[in-house]
Amino acid sequence: MPELTIHIGGRGFDVSCQDGEEPFLQSAAKMLDDEAQVLSDQIGRMPEARMLLMAGLMLADKTAATDDKLKRAEAKLAEVEAELQRLRNRPEPEPERIEVAVVPPSVTDTLAELAARAEALASVVEENTAK
Repeated sequence: MPELTIHIGGRGFDVSCQDGEEPFLQSAAKMLDDEAQVLSDQIGRMPEARMLLMAGLMLADKTAATDDKLKRAEAKLAEVEAELQRLRNRPEPEPERIEVAVVPPSVTDTLAELAARAEALASVVEENTAK
């Protein structure tokens, strides 16, 4: 069982852990030391037990806030997943019927005739202006 010396609030503590857990222990000790440093900066030197208690309580408070935030996020996720499932299970909407106006053939024929007359008139005008 490995033994490590961790430093919290400027004090060293010898602790043991399981093989392979050293990085986790060092990470946890750093978190506790960060809180102890805040206390030390605000209050100054205090008894070891009080420093550890206060730093632990500050971490517990942060953990509780994080847990609350996680629970709210999980509840929101459950709502969104339920809404997604509801949308996936609803029946397909009926296709919309769209009516498109059709131009009658007589109008098309009339427009073609008018275009031909306009071209003929344009030819006559060009001939007269060329003379």
